[in-house]
Amino acid sequence: MKKIIATMFMALGLNAVYAQHVSVEKDLVGVQAGLLGVNIYNEHRLSDAITLRSDASLHGGFWTGDIYDKTGFLLAPAISIEPKWYYGLNRRVKKGKNISNNSGNYFSLRTEFSPNWFVISNDSNVSNDYNAISVIPVFGIRRSFSRNFNYEFNVGYGYSTTLGRTPNSKGGTFWIRFKIGYDFFKR
Repeated sequence: MKKIIATMFMALGLNAVYAQHVSVEKDLVGVQAGLLGVNIYNEHRLSDAITLRSDASLHGGFWTGDIYDKTGFLLAPAISIEPKWYYGLNRRVKKGKNISNNSGNYFSLRTEFSPNWFVISNDSNVSNDYNAISVIPVFGIRRSFSRNFNYEFNVGYGYSTTLGRTPNSKGGTFWIRFKIGYDFFKR
């Protein structure tokens, strides 16, 4: 009789494990760094598969070659908001793959504002005398590893325009990023 009761409890426990609710994290706060910049972000859950990511970034750039006096770099600020749709979370769980810390593939619409607040550079001739705004549809892959660490790759093509410049510079813009990060806080 004891074996039957123990077996029933084990079976109920296994069903509870497989019947878990599949959802992205309620809130996720972290930092990511890549070859061309660093950002602090917050992803807030809007539904089981949709988050709203907001971040503050320092985007980087560099130049070198015969036409320049020296090799240079710059960092310029940007703020963005990005609704993300993590598709296939149920399929990832069924295959036994990790979805913690919003691990999964996603589509998003990145809207970014680059203000002319300041530029950090080793070249005093570099200035940021205009504001820019861009809207970019993005495909991305996010994976977590070693508890709170993550990496994220995303690519997209969209529209960008400068503000406060006559004539405005506008047209297509290409977006590609690979960053490694750490999640400080999640709920």
